[in-house]
Amino acid sequence: MRWLLPLLLPALLAFGAEPIRPARKIRLFNGKDLTHFYVFLKENKREDPRQVFTVQNGLIHISGEEWGALSTIDEYRDYHLIVEFKWGARNWPPRAARARDSGILLHGVGADGAAGNGWLESIEYQMIEGGTGDMLMVKGANRPRITVEAEKKSDGQLYWKKGAPRVTVDSGRINWYGRDIKWTDTLNYRGPVDVEKPLGQWNRCEVIADGGNLTYYLNGKLVNQGFDGDHTFGKIQFQSEAAEVFIRRIELRPLPKR
Repeated sequence: MRWLLPLLLPALLAFGAEPIRPARKIRLFNGKDLTHFYVFLKENKREDPRQVFTVQNGLIHISGEEWGALSTIDEYRDYHLIVEFKWGARNWPPRAARARDSGILLHGVGADGAAGNGWLESIEYQMIEGGTGDMLMVKGANRPRITVEAEKKSDGQLYWKKGAPRVTVDSGRINWYGRDIKWTDTLNYRGPVDVEKPLGQWNRCEVIADGGNLTYYLNGKLVNQGFDGDHTFGKIQFQSEAAEVFIRRIELRPLPKR
């Protein structure tokens, strides 16, 4: 009966179930299949003829060949998200010579693809060589909004800095604290203080989503943070953005009781 899922999914998603607040650990990826997810691609929508998202040898393989996302069927709120990923070798045009690029979209709401390229309106945990841990506002029907502690550097961009003056943003990017101000969009880019591990090694991304507050960790280090966001729940998406990516763990844990 699994063939019925693509036909029933739009109705299931439109039903409007309450977002799930994890009471215990939830393994969103079971190492076998994509049970908790559906695909939405820029060109092929809910079909995946190029097999952009597959499970191989206990890992999610994102080929990057077509832009889009692997999205959770359910919506979630108030969680500790753990994702372990590593880059593959392949990069596709138009980014073949550019930094490997992907991301985790948080609190995704609205219509599939409303933000373009198959993505939901959301707040992004950026995964890009040299910039993993950046926070991006992904516009859909509306503009997500969040308040950050950040300083504006000589390039005119905002960089997260704990204790800096607070500013509320509804567009653009808040760079993680150590992003190289001389960063260039080139393949294999490495900054002088990058927390991301070298190509081929596993990285651990963590997000504490507590109401409208988002806290980003990379390999155990606090790299970015936002407060009082107007998006407090939604789906979680994993992007296909021209780079090959492997994911071995997607897990939600409950937040500590207050």
